[in-house]
Amino acid sequence: MRSIRPSSTARRGGSARRGPARAVAAVALVSALTLAATACDSGDDTAGGDPSASSVAGDDNKIKIPDDIKSRLKEHGIDIDKWRNGAWKNWDKDDWLREADEFINPIIEDLWDPDRMRDAEEPDKGVDENDISGDQGVTDPTPEPVEAQAVSTPYHANVPVAGKVFFDSPEGTMVCSATVVQDPAHPGKSNTVWTAGHCVHAGKSGGWYRNIAFVPSYNDAGLSATEQETASKEQVAPYGVWWGDWVQTSDQWIEQGGATGGDGASYDFAVIHVTPEEGGSGKSLEETVGSALPVDFNAPAVPKVDSITATGYPAAAPFDGQSMHQCESKPGRLSLSDSDPTMYRIGCTMTGGSSGGGWVAAGADGKPALVSNTSIGPVTGGWLAGPRLGEVAEGVFNEVSEKYASQ
Repeated sequence: MRSIRPSSTARRGGSARRGPARAVAAVALVSALTLAATACDSGDDTAGGDPSASSVAGDDNKIKIPDDIKSRLKEHGIDIDKWRNGAWKNWDKDDWLREADEFINPIIEDLWDPDRMRDAEEPDKGVDENDISGDQGVTDPTPEPVEAQAVSTPYHANVPVAGKVFFDSPEGTMVCSATVVQDPAHPGKSNTVWTAGHCVHAGKSGGWYRNIAFVPSYNDAGLSATEQETASKEQVAPYGVWWGDWVQTSDQWIEQGGATGGDGASYDFAVIHVTPEEGGSGKSLEETVGSALPVDFNAPAVPKVDSITATGYPAAAPFDGQSMHQCESKPGRLSLSDSDPTMYRIGCTMTGGSSGGGWVAAGADGKPALVSNTSIGPVTGGWLAGPRLGEVAEGVFNEVSEKYASQ
């Protein structure tokens, strides 16, 4: 499950840099070896100084596209009305926007209805165990599978920070998992979501995914697929649909990430800034769900981690993507190359669709903190691996936080 990510400020050597900001879309790709989504591209510092795809509510409470956004869409030869009426389905290589200053994600009200969300899939892509047989560096023995446990309902009462990311790709409607995280620029009022890079950007072979949106506590009551056929949008998305108005991911994901194999997996993370589909009460995402996790960019080494809990909405068999699950396991190490950071790896039977879901461990203060996200896993299932968050991830995160610091 490789994912895509938004505009990134990650430096190509592995550290963060100021520069092309990368906007992203949400994805739910499945790689035989990778369980995360893909990432997106970057532009220059001035490109996208303002959110490139934000929307505002007019006096009649209808979603309207700001004039400056309309102008930028026209620069790319895009008619907003045609886009909303289906032009976004054009995935011709020459028309697939890739650069940060080309990123657009205008709100299409009611696009993500219960049926469309329920039918979203994880792409049938993956990698064999053989794809990582040549790993260099420190790699521990393959962990024993840990059975994913269903989270008790309502999900909001148990894991209020978790939800699903929906997006459109050339393969169709896709889904990933994600986590509400704290924004130091807006204490207690964060509009920031953490997911995998492959859930927003296709990596080296493509561009940004489209119609990226986050739904916290998706299917909160744990309705079955049959029950959801008659469920209202409020039942499926009780805390609303939040569209990505800006996304960033690492340069490494954009340049190296692929739909299969472990390419770019050590940098497979993304940050999405969101805005509500409808004006709502004016509350932030964090205020709406009542919680957000801090991100630990100095994540401890494997020997110092007693346990990691991974959360997600696995969609590939034997799961159906409608239920939230978790795995708790002591992590090991997985090294994909000498030049890339060693990843965390845990035993877990979650499958595609769980890509981008948060990995939580006790921080230096003993309190829960996000230390990674689901990125890759074998086609046969049994384990998951996620990037260890460090300087590059912090650079991507800070870029997004600073962009909205004054808003």
